[in-house]
Amino acid sequence: MDVTLLGTGAPAGLPRPHCPCAACATALGAHARAATALLVDGAVLLDLTPGAAFAAARAGTSLSGVRQVLLSHPHEGPAVEVPAGLPQPGRVPDGRELALLTGHRVRAVALDAPGTGYAVTGPGGERLLYLPPGGAPAGLEEDTDTARTYDMVVADVVGRPDALAKLRAVGAAGPATDVVAVHLDHDVPPGPELRRRLAAAGARAVPDGTTLAVGAYEDVPDVPRRTLVLGGARSGKSMEAERRLEAFPGVLYVATGGVRGGDTEWAARVAAHRERRPGSWRTAETCDLVPLLAEEGPPLLIDCLSLWLTDAMDSVGAWDDAEWADGGERALRERVAELTAAVRASRRTVVAVSNEVGSGIVPATASGRRYRDELGRLNAGFAAECEQVLLVVAGQALVLRG
Repeated sequence: MDVTLLGTGAPAGLPRPHCPCAACATALGAHARAATALLVDGAVLLDLTPGAAFAAARAGTSLSGVRQVLLSHPHEGPAVEVPAGLPQPGRVPDGRELALLTGHRVRAVALDAPGTGYAVTGPGGERLLYLPPGGAPAGLEEDTDTARTYDMVVADVVGRPDALAKLRAVGAAGPATDVVAVHLDHDVPPGPELRRRLAAAGARAVPDGTTLAVGAYEDVPDVPRRTLVLGGARSGKSMEAERRLEAFPGVLYVATGGVRGGDTEWAARVAAHRERRPGSWRTAETCDLVPLLAEEGPPLLIDCLSLWLTDAMDSVGAWDDAEWADGGERALRERVAELTAAVRASRRTVVAVSNEVGSGIVPATASGRRYRDELGRLNAGFAAECEQVLLVVAGQALVLRG
């Protein structure tokens, strides 16, 4: 079963008309995208968009063989003209299935937002799932057909990464599933930044007009198993780390800061972090990272190593010069070595956050300089065990490794 992506952009296209933003300004040439529409084996058209016939011609095909046109989401603005020879567009009720003379079966998938998803099974048994913009499947646990593994998922990965997490949670998207991002808007700059963000979710994007073979082997992006995200204060490092795991189910968020009674400013920071995390994530407030790294389980997001180091230095008396000289330094080195060894041996997906503090003013106190030096050593040791290391500056992620 072949799928031609006549368009891969948001309903308004990319660039958006009359939009002056930087992402739209750079969405030119191969980075420009028409509204998303899929042509399956030349017989089924999923979403009718303006200029569909011209888009098909540019892709080297035509709409003359289309036997069914299905809409997945409400279209704003004037009605789209139906090209001559095409059947009138329709929508399949949730849970119902169409059997076409071409041998394709199309099943409507219920969503948690307005619209309809479509599960298409080809004559040879290949399985494709197409989701509209802003939509995620609903009731997957009870829907045994939808929960079967798909060969390809075409969805709004940037806008609804949790949709991919839901599919992965029930096995509908597996390690070999080709995840193709569509409905791409100006939320993410095109080019390298878009590729980087999608690769972190195990997804990819293709240009308009690309034809893909469903079920054929594709070089699915490898999701780094261990990632360290570095950055200064308010650099966006925590948000970058959280974004990397939004498309995966059951994440355990490990908060090393603990609880600070009476500190309202700290409580507000913690609350802001919790509000932007997916509701399906669990939270553990602990600095005991080694046992968590040794266990089997869902992905870990550790935020952050700098607070872990503060706790470790407290425990060995590192702030007192005499205690530091009388075994404290050696004890801290052992704690750090134990942590980095646990990262090396861990089989879990791990994303850790840490502060980069060595580029600024030299601390005025000996204890401050000691903390700066030890954090630099910890970051270097932890990074050595990671497949990917990022430095976030002003909200922009620079890939240092991976």
